[in-house]
Amino acid sequence: MHVATAQLPHIDASDDKIFLTPNAVIVLDGASAFRPVPVPASTYAADLGQHIADGLLGEPNADLRAVVRDAIDATARALALEPGNSPSSTVVILRRRGDQVDALALGDSVIILPGQIITDQRIDDLDLEQRRKYRERLASGTGYDEAHRHLLRELQTQQAAQRNTNGGYWIAEANPEAAIHAVTAIFPIEDVPWAILATDGAHDVMTHLGIDDWPKLSQADGPELAAILERCQSWEDEADPDGVELPRAKRHDDKTVVAVDLRV
Repeated sequence: MHVATAQLPHIDASDDKIFLTPNAVIVLDGASAFRPVPVPASTYAADLGQHIADGLLGEPNADLRAVVRDAIDATARALALEPGNSPSSTVVILRRRGDQVDALALGDSVIILPGQIITDQRIDDLDLEQRRKYRERLASGTGYDEAHRHLLRELQTQQAAQRNTNGGYWIAEANPEAAIHAVTAIFPIEDVPWAILATDGAHDVMTHLGIDDWPKLSQADGPELAAILERCQSWEDEADPDGVELPRAKRHDDKTVVAVDLRV
């Protein structure tokens, strides 16, 4: 399969991470922390992604949930992390396995396939007042003020109380069992000629701006994808700097997009 990638900012300055193996693409989005955590989200996502990639390099056809479970465990031990007091990250994986394609989503990054999207929206499904309030405030024109940041800290505290619990949501953090609750799917290879993987910082703005001709984008090369991310970033700066038109936690979220052609 052929893979093209783009990130903004560069991976070294981003909480988003991309890892590739001969038959898989792994994208992670370390969660921005508005309350203290022991290590940066970037460090956590980088370590977790490397453990996932190593697991798939060692056993290319292994069960994806088991690979992510073992990677969460190894990362938590390596970084001395404890459940409930650790950074977290989304994980999406696309893998070609013989005449099948496997997909996994833990958290709200996306895998876009012909006719459908694989993602995990459970965190967005939580009925939390702070999320509604910060979005309403932004839409009214308050901007990214101290009250906004206070709401985000409160929101993360509320989310942490429901993290990796039944009836809450599941995410890669320090509890390996979260991986067992990931969204997964298997498709025949003939149904998946292409795929797009993206973090929400890219996907949300791209869809808002109508840059969502996914079959066409799946054929884009790295520079073309990078130009799209620059366009999204410029729109945030120039057209919607205060999050009025597209309410979001911060003016610029890290952006990652990966185009995969499985016909190659």
